Amino acid sequence: MLGIYAVLFSCATTSTDFERNLLEISIDELQVAYSERIISATDVVRYYQRRIAEIDPQLNSVIETNPDALTIAAALDAEREIGQVRSRMHGVPVLLKDNIDTADAMLTTAGSLALIDVPKPTEDAHVVQQLRSAGAIILGKTNLSEWANFRSTDSASGWSGRGGQARNPYVLDRTPCGSSSGSAVAVAANLTMVAVGTETDGSVVCPASINGLVGIKPTLGVVSRSGIIPVAHSQDTAGPMARSVTDATIMLNAMIGIDATDNASVSAGSRALIDYTRFLSRNGLRGKRIGVVRQLFNDDSELKNLLNTQLQILEEGGATLVDVEFDNMEVMSDAEFEVLLYEFKNDLNAYLQNRGGEYLSLAKLIEFNNDNSEAEMPFFGQELFEQAQEKGELSDDVYKEALRTSKRLSQADGIDAVMTRHNLDALVAPGNEAAWPIDHENGDNPYTYIPSSSLAAISGYPSISVPAGFLENLPIGLLFFGGAFDEPTLISISYDYEQRTLARRPPSFLPTNN
Repeated sequence: MLGIYAVLFSCATTSTDFERNLLEISIDELQVAYSERIISATDVVRYYQRRIAEIDPQLNSVIETNPDALTIAAALDAEREIGQVRSRMHGVPVLLKDNIDTADAMLTTAGSLALIDVPKPTEDAHVVQQLRSAGAIILGKTNLSEWANFRSTDSASGWSGRGGQARNPYVLDRTPCGSSSGSAVAVAANLTMVAVGTETDGSVVCPASINGLVGIKPTLGVVSRSGIIPVAHSQDTAGPMARSVTDATIMLNAMIGIDATDNASVSAGSRALIDYTRFLSRNGLRGKRIGVVRQLFNDDSELKNLLNTQLQILEEGGATLVDVEFDNMEVMSDAEFEVLLYEFKNDLNAYLQNRGGEYLSLAKLIEFNNDNSEAEMPFFGQELFEQAQEKGELSDDVYKEALRTSKRLSQADGIDAVMTRHNLDALVAPGNEAAWPIDHENGDNPYTYIPSSSLAAISGYPSISVPAGFLENLPIGLLFFGGAFDEPTLISISYDYEQRTLARRPPSFLPTNN
C-alpha cells in the first residue's frame, strides 16, 4: 500500500506538483517515496540545489554547495536498486555547519577568510564519517556566526567574513541567532531536509528555537568532537537540526558512534549505544515530573502568556509541573567565560597546527584580522580573540578553579541537585524571545537573550528545543533539558509535546515551488 507521500508523488502531473510535494517532507515520508521508486536521491538533490540557487541569495544560509552531491546521490540510488539501504538516512540531504571538517572539494573555514587558502582537512570529521556511512548526502556547508560567535563581544549573530549576514526566513531583518545560523535557516526554509549545527552554549538550541525548528544538543561525548573547529572542549558538541523531533532523532542516531580519538566519546561509549527512535512516544508526558525554571521567563507579557499555555499542554498530557530555581547562575556564567577563554586559545591552536598553513595560532589569526580589517571587521572587532590570547596554559590554577566551579554549579549543585530534590524527569524553560533586529552597529547586546541554554551547555548535559508557537510571526521555542545521558526521556517528552501542538509552520514569504 502506498504511503501518503507516495500517493502524492504518483498523482503529480507537472514538475511544479512534483516539487511542491517535497516541501516540509519528513525523512520517513521520503523513504516511502524512494522505496516505491517514485523519486530518486538524484531528483531530490537537484531540487534542493535549484531551491538554494533561487531562494538563498535572500537568506545567506548556505556558504557553499558540494560539487560531488549528485555523484554521491547517483551512487546511493544504485545501491538502493540492488536492495542495499544503509539506514533511514539513505539518500537524505544534509547540510553541515562550516566549522565541520570534510576531506572533499569543499572548504572548512568557520566563516573566516583566513582559512580559505590553508590546507584542507585530511579526513572527514568523525560525525561526517558517521553520516556518510549511514547513506546521507552532504549537500554543502552553511554560514555561521564567524568562529562560532567567539570573536567579538559586539558581534551580530549570523555574520561571517566569508558568508556575510544570514537572515531569519520568517522576517528578513531579524536575527537568525547563532552560531549555527545558516544550518537553522536552511532547514526552516526547506533548502535541505536536515542540518548539523554545533554548540558551546546555545548555538544549536537558540537558532533552532528562533527559526521554528527542533534542535538537539546531546550529552558531551555522545557525538564525537573530532574534526570540528573548537571553541571549548569541555562544552563543544555537534547536534542535529530538523523540522520535527522524529527527523532530529533519526539524524542523531546516524551521528553517534565511539571515536577512539575523542576521550569524551570513549567515555560516553562505555554506555550501550541506543536507538533513540524507540522513545518517540505519544505518551511521553504521562507520569513525568517536569521542573519549570521560571527565573528564565522574562517580563514580556505576550511571551509569558504563550509559555503558560504551553505549560498547560504539558499538564494536559499527564505531566506534573514543579516550579524550581537555580542558585549562583551569575557565578556559574562568570566561571564559564573564564573556561571558554582558556580552552579557546589552547584548543584552537592545536586545531590550527594540525591543519597547517600560514595561520598556526590564535595570535596569527589576530594579525590576519588586523591586516584585513575592511573585510573581516567592518562591523565589530575581535575582543574575545584578544582576551583569549592573553590567557595561559590549561595547567594554570585560574583555569582549573574556573572549570571546577562551572561544572560544580551546573552539575552537582545545579541540575543534579534540583532534579534529585524534586524527583524530576526533566526541566523546561523558554528557548528564546522573539527574534531581535539585525544590528551591525550595536551587535546583539542591546537586545534580550534568554540564557536558558547555559545550564545544559556548561554541565555538558542534553537539551532539546521544540517549536512552541509564534509572537508577531516570529517562532518561539520551548527548551527541555535534564541530566547526563537523559536523551531518551527528553526525546519522549519532546515528541509527545510536539504532537499535541504541531506548532511549526514554514516561513510564509518563501515560494512554495521552484
